[in-house]
Amino acid sequence: MEHTTLTTERLLMRPFAPEDSDAVYTACQDPEIQRWTVVPSPYTRADAELFTQKLAPAGWEDGSMYNFAVLLRGGRPLAGAVGVNRRIQPGTYEVGFWTAKEHRGAGFMTEAVLAVGRWAFTALAADRLEWRAEVGNAPSRAVALRAGFRMEGEQRSALFNKGIRRDTWTGALLPADLGLPGTHPHRPAPDVSGGF
Repeated sequence: MEHTTLTTERLLMRPFAPEDSDAVYTACQDPEIQRWTVVPSPYTRADAELFTQKLAPAGWEDGSMYNFAVLLRGGRPLAGAVGVNRRIQPGTYEVGFWTAKEHRGAGFMTEAVLAVGRWAFTALAADRLEWRAEVGNAPSRAVALRAGFRMEGEQRSALFNKGIRRDTWTGALLPADLGLPGTHPHRPAPDVSGGF
Protein backbone atom coordinates (compact mmCIF):
# COMPACT_ATOMS: atom_id res chain seq x y z
CA MET A 1 0.00 0.00 0.00
CA GLU A 2 1.18 3.47 -0.84
CA HIS A 3 2.18 5.41 2.27
CA THR A 4 -0.65 7.71 3.24
CA THR A 5 -0.85 10.95 5.21
CA LEU A 6 -4.16 11.98 6.77
CA THR A 7 -5.10 15.35 8.21
CA THR A 8 -7.85 16.68 10.44
CA GLU A 9 -8.44 20.14 11.79
CA ARG A 10 -5.87 19.60 14.56
CA LEU A 11 -3.84 16.55 13.54
CA LEU A 12 -1.48 15.16 10.94
CA MET A 13 -1.21 11.36 10.75
CA ARG A 14 1.57 9.79 8.74
CA PRO A 15 3.44 6.48 8.72
CA PHE A 16 6.09 6.15 11.41
CA ALA A 17 9.65 6.89 10.32
CA PRO A 18 13.07 6.21 11.88
CA GLU A 19 13.25 9.79 13.18
CA ASP A 20 10.25 9.01 15.44
CA SER A 21 12.24 6.51 17.52
CA ASP A 22 13.12 8.95 20.32
CA ALA A 23 9.55 10.25 20.65
CA VAL A 24 8.11 6.71 20.66
CA TYR A 25 10.66 5.62 23.26
CA THR A 26 9.82 8.59 25.49
CA ALA A 27 6.04 8.16 25.19
CA CYS A 28 6.20 4.42 25.86
CA GLN A 29 7.98 4.96 29.19
CA ASP A 30 4.51 5.82 30.54
CA PRO A 31 3.36 2.98 32.84
CA GLU A 32 -0.21 3.34 31.53
CA ILE A 33 0.86 2.62 27.94
CA GLN A 34 2.91 -0.36 29.09
CA ARG A 35 0.05 -1.60 31.27
CA TRP A 36 -2.81 -1.44 28.77
CA THR A 37 -1.13 -2.09 25.41
CA VAL A 38 0.97 -4.93 24.07
CA VAL A 39 4.18 -2.86 23.91
CA PRO A 40 7.06 -4.53 25.74
CA SER A 41 7.63 -3.71 29.41
CA PRO A 42 10.17 -2.43 30.17
CA TYR A 43 10.23 -0.51 26.89
CA THR A 44 13.74 0.01 25.55
CA ARG A 45 15.21 2.27 22.89
CA ALA A 46 15.82 -0.89 20.83
CA ASP A 47 12.06 -1.63 21.02
CA ALA A 48 11.29 1.85 19.65
CA GLU A 49 13.84 1.46 16.86
CA LEU A 50 12.51 -1.99 15.93
CA PHE A 51 8.98 -0.57 15.70
CA THR A 52 9.76 2.61 13.75
CA GLN A 53 12.50 1.21 11.50
CA LYS A 54 11.30 -2.34 10.77
CA LEU A 55 7.85 -3.39 12.01
CA ALA A 56 5.86 -0.30 11.01
CA PRO A 57 7.40 0.00 7.50
CA ALA A 58 7.04 -3.77 6.90
CA GLY A 59 3.33 -3.61 7.78
CA TRP A 60 2.76 -0.96 5.12
CA GLU A 61 4.74 -2.98 2.59
CA ASP A 62 2.91 -6.29 3.08
CA GLY A 63 -0.52 -4.82 3.88
CA SER A 64 -0.78 -6.47 7.29
CA MET A 65 -0.80 -3.32 9.44
CA TYR A 66 -0.87 0.40 8.91
CA ASN A 67 0.60 2.36 11.82
CA PHE A 68 0.24 6.13 11.91
CA ALA A 69 2.17 8.60 14.02
CA VAL A 70 -0.39 11.10 15.35
CA LEU A 71 1.15 14.58 15.34
CA LEU A 72 -0.25 17.97 16.22
CA ARG A 73 -0.63 20.18 13.15
CA GLY A 74 1.71 23.12 13.05
CA GLY A 75 4.18 21.33 15.31
CA ARG A 76 5.99 18.08 15.64
CA PRO A 77 5.13 16.68 19.06
CA LEU A 78 4.02 13.06 18.88
CA ALA A 79 0.53 12.96 20.40
CA GLY A 80 0.06 9.23 19.97
CA ALA A 81 -0.18 6.29 17.63
CA VAL A 82 -3.06 4.60 15.85
CA GLY A 83 -2.81 1.40 13.87
CA VAL A 84 -5.11 -0.62 11.63
CA ASN A 85 -4.35 -4.34 11.43
CA ARG A 86 -5.79 -6.76 8.90
CA ARG A 87 -7.83 -9.60 10.44
CA ILE A 88 -8.42 -13.06 8.95
CA GLN A 89 -12.02 -12.33 7.89
CA PRO A 90 -12.02 -10.47 4.54
CA GLY A 91 -12.87 -6.78 4.87
CA THR A 92 -12.28 -6.83 8.63
CA TYR A 93 -9.58 -4.78 10.37
CA GLU A 94 -8.77 -4.00 13.99
CA VAL A 95 -7.85 -0.57 15.31
CA GLY A 96 -5.48 0.01 18.21
CA PHE A 97 -4.09 3.21 19.69
CA TRP A 98 -2.26 4.94 22.51
CA THR A 99 -2.01 8.58 23.50
CA ALA A 100 1.07 10.25 24.95
CA LYS A 101 0.41 11.23 28.56
CA GLU A 102 0.67 15.00 28.03
CA HIS A 103 -1.92 14.90 25.20
CA ARG A 104 -4.69 12.95 26.95
CA GLY A 105 -8.09 14.47 27.54
CA ALA A 106 -8.07 16.82 24.53
CA GLY A 107 -9.99 14.53 22.16
CA PHE A 108 -7.01 14.01 19.85
CA MET A 109 -7.31 10.22 19.76
CA THR A 110 -11.03 10.25 19.03
CA GLU A 111 -10.29 12.60 16.12
CA ALA A 112 -7.47 10.32 14.91
CA VAL A 113 -9.53 7.11 15.20
CA LEU A 114 -12.39 8.66 13.20
CA ALA A 115 -10.00 9.82 10.45
CA VAL A 116 -8.28 6.46 10.27
CA GLY A 117 -11.66 4.70 10.29
CA ARG A 118 -12.86 6.73 7.31
CA TRP A 119 -9.58 5.93 5.55
CA ALA A 120 -9.94 2.19 6.26
CA PHE A 121 -13.50 2.13 4.91
CA THR A 122 -12.53 3.94 1.71
CA ALA A 123 -8.88 3.09 0.92
CA LEU A 124 -8.86 -0.47 2.30
CA ALA A 125 -12.47 -1.31 1.42
CA ALA A 126 -13.04 -2.37 5.03
CA ASP A 127 -16.56 -3.38 5.97
CA ARG A 128 -15.87 -3.75 9.68
CA LEU A 129 -13.40 -2.04 12.01
CA GLU A 130 -13.02 -3.86 15.32
CA TRP A 131 -11.81 -2.45 18.62
CA ARG A 132 -10.88 -4.39 21.70
CA ALA A 133 -9.21 -3.54 24.95
CA GLU A 134 -8.55 -5.33 28.17
CA VAL A 135 -11.52 -5.14 30.53
CA GLY A 136 -10.85 -2.16 32.79
CA ASN A 137 -9.20 0.07 30.16
CA ALA A 138 -11.85 2.76 30.55
CA PRO A 139 -9.96 5.49 28.61
CA SER A 140 -9.69 3.28 25.51
CA ARG A 141 -13.37 2.37 25.77
CA ALA A 142 -14.29 6.06 26.06
CA VAL A 143 -12.38 6.86 22.85
CA ALA A 144 -14.09 3.99 21.02
CA LEU A 145 -17.54 5.10 22.20
CA ARG A 146 -16.92 8.75 21.24
CA ALA A 147 -15.74 7.56 17.80
CA GLY A 148 -19.05 5.72 17.31
CA PHE A 149 -18.04 2.14 17.99
CA ARG A 150 -20.89 -0.05 19.15
CA MET A 151 -20.00 -2.22 22.11
CA GLU A 152 -20.58 -5.89 21.37
CA GLY A 153 -19.62 -7.51 24.66
CA GLU A 154 -16.77 -9.20 26.46
CA GLN A 155 -14.51 -12.01 25.31
CA ARG A 156 -12.92 -14.25 27.87
CA SER A 157 -9.19 -14.89 27.55
CA ALA A 158 -9.12 -13.07 24.18
CA LEU A 159 -5.88 -11.12 24.62
CA PHE A 160 -2.44 -12.54 25.37
CA ASN A 161 -0.35 -9.74 26.85
CA LYS A 162 2.93 -10.03 28.73
CA GLY A 163 2.49 -13.73 29.42
CA ILE A 164 -1.07 -13.49 30.74
CA ARG A 165 -4.38 -14.25 29.01
CA ARG A 166 -6.79 -11.37 29.61
CA ASP A 167 -10.50 -10.72 29.08
CA THR A 168 -11.43 -7.98 26.61
CA TRP A 169 -14.21 -5.57 25.81
CA THR A 170 -15.06 -5.60 22.11
CA GLY A 171 -16.80 -3.23 19.75
CA ALA A 172 -17.11 -2.49 16.06
CA LEU A 173 -17.60 0.40 13.68
CA LEU A 174 -19.26 -0.12 10.29
CA PRO A 175 -19.09 2.17 7.26
CA ALA A 176 -22.79 3.06 7.69
CA ASP A 177 -21.98 4.38 11.19
CA LEU A 178 -19.98 7.14 9.46
CA GLY A 179 -22.45 7.62 6.60
CA LEU A 180 -20.27 5.67 4.17
CA PRO A 181 -21.26 2.83 1.84
CA GLY A 182 -19.94 -0.64 2.55
CA THR A 183 -18.20 -2.86 0.05
CA HIS A 184 -20.72 -5.66 0.63
CA PRO A 185 -24.35 -5.53 1.74
CA HIS A 186 -25.00 -5.87 5.46
CA ARG A 187 -28.04 -7.76 6.71
CA PRO A 188 -28.60 -6.88 10.38
CA ALA A 189 -29.97 -9.61 12.61
CA PRO A 190 -33.71 -9.47 13.19
CA ASP A 191 -34.96 -8.26 16.55
CA VAL A 192 -35.55 -11.40 18.58
CA SER A 193 -36.01 -9.65 21.92
CA GLY A 194 -39.53 -11.09 22.15
CA GLY A 195 -38.11 -14.55 22.74
CA PHE A 196 -39.00 -17.86 21.16
